[in-house]
Amino acid sequence: MTKKDLIRKLTSRKFISALLGFITAVLIAFKMSENEIAQIVAIVGSFMTLISYIFVEGNIDDTYALMKPDHEEQKEEENHE
Repeated sequence: MTKKDLIRKLTSRKFISALLGFITAVLIAFKMSENEIAQIVAIVGSFMTLISYIFVEGNIDDTYALMKPDHEEQKEEENHE
């Protein structure tokens, strides 16, 4: 499994849903209140969404950079100077 495959799997909606389900079950087992469970799951869900966004955007940028011809990059650099 490549690094890209691993990142894709760890940032998938299925994995995030499974992780949140697992966290919820563990918190219920520790007899936490519904309010505490909701807060923890919301925080973890938000964090995972942010991480997914960062990795997906990075992957898109990498793909774009690989597809972009070298001469276009040189033109952009000249225009910025």
